[in-house]
Amino acid sequence: MYCVIYLLSQCFCFFAGTNMKIKTVLARAISVILHPMFTIGYVMAFLILANPYLFGFSGEKAEGLIIISVLTISVMFPLIAIVMMNALGLISSLQMSDKKERIGPLIVTGIFYMWLYVNVRNNDNIPAALSFFILGSTISVFLALMINSFSKISLHTIAAGGLLTGMLFIIFNFTYGFADIPLIGTGIQLRMSDRFIFIIILILAGLTGTARLYLKAHTEDEIYGGYIVGILAQMIAFRIFF
Repeated sequence: MYCVIYLLSQCFCFFAGTNMKIKTVLARAISVILHPMFTIGYVMAFLILANPYLFGFSGEKAEGLIIISVLTISVMFPLIAIVMMNALGLISSLQMSDKKERIGPLIVTGIFYMWLYVNVRNNDNIPAALSFFILGSTISVFLALMINSFSKISLHTIAAGGLLTGMLFIIFNFTYGFADIPLIGTGIQLRMSDRFIFIIILILAGLTGTARLYLKAHTEDEIYGGYIVGILAQMIAFRIFF
């Protein structure tokens, strides 16, 4: 496992040969795009594209309401809470460079994730494929909270490891082997193999660790530990749920 994690975080040489400013911009962009708060939304989007029949949508309006509800609880509410903590001086910045500052945001995020899971686990409109991932995300947040007492473990790589593992379970159990991705404004759908999508996620998971290391946000142990926690959390959730 160590070798796989090391490969994920070190083998991407695209940073080499570019100047420092470009490297920094790329690393920060990767950190924002692959922010832990977005992973539930990414998995939901993939499921809708790969197998919309898993959901109990009765129409576009119902689909929109479910998407908005999930994103509101998993993204908007935690983000608002963290911004308010910053405004009140409870945390010095949104980056939360000190591990003590991450305690409040982790607790708040964990509570919202628990609330989301309680609302979706018995909802016929939400598939088990998404419910177990939300459970895994909740477990990973509280594991991070416990580990944070003695190590500033990387939340980005926890999310990356969880996304990688969750997508692996989903692809082998809940999809047809492809996803139809609409090209906005063209009316054309691009059919892409879900195995290819998984390879892209694998690369992005590695880029996440590389970016966090380059920005000196974490040590190597914190990066590797994050991958392990994210992987284990989704494995536990899948085992519990099924």
